[in-house]
Amino acid sequence: MIEGLAHPTAADQIVLRYDSAGGFVPPEVLAARVPFFTLYGDGRIVFVRTTAQPSNGDISVGQPVRTAKLSEAQIQSLLQFALDDGGLAIARDSYMNPMIADAPTAVFTINADNDSKVVSAMGLGHDQQPGPDAAVLQRLANLAERLSDFDHGGSLASDPYVPTAYRGVLTDATGLVGVKVREWPWPDLKPSDFTLPKDPNVYQQATRTLTADEAAALKVDGYENGVAGGVWVRGKDGKAYSLVIRPLLPDETS
Repeated sequence: MIEGLAHPTAADQIVLRYDSAGGFVPPEVLAARVPFFTLYGDGRIVFVRTTAQPSNGDISVGQPVRTAKLSEAQIQSLLQFALDDGGLAIARDSYMNPMIADAPTAVFTINADNDSKVVSAMGLGHDQQPGPDAAVLQRLANLAERLSDFDHGGSLASDPYVPTAYRGVLTDATGLVGVKVREWPWPDLKPSDFTLPKDPNVYQQATRTLTADEAAALKVDGYENGVAGGVWVRGKDGKAYSLVIRPLLPDETS
């Protein structure tokens, strides 16, 4: 029995997450984005370590994704911080920022104390104007700062996160010139095995779940952390595609 704040306890249940949505960046970057921090019910955390942008020639690979295990006492301390000092207990669902049109939106998810909540704050920490929401937004900014650098640059013992699967994302790159186009890396897959969204109003990127071996077939150093751009492949249909891969987290299946 959990003493303190109640929370989910399964290994694939989200207790606390800090993610980002939108922003004026290429669609491939959005597709490759990994939540900054996730705490699961069994105490496992998966987080992105803040470092200088990794360099792999012209290929953009993700920052290191790490994992560790928190004790129940550490979980309770973090949840208390998130709800109180971090403002989630009193925050409403959405905060818009009319001063910024192209900034990403901070998204917090918490399932604790017999309640579930998702809080979104556009342009959090950027040009925030004085007003009735200023105090709560400052608390949310403090929470974002803590979760976006959870191990303080490596001071917390952690291990590399090893995904069991990845999300592959193909975008039609017909007409693209001046880039190196690789041969299709998968003998048993074809572009049509990647599924386009059914909604025609959604940006048309085709996705498929890839095994660890299929992701490794790209032969890109650092692919385990995701590939956000710089890889183009020629499909068996003769078309050129931009290829992105993103590691799937314990709560994700596709």
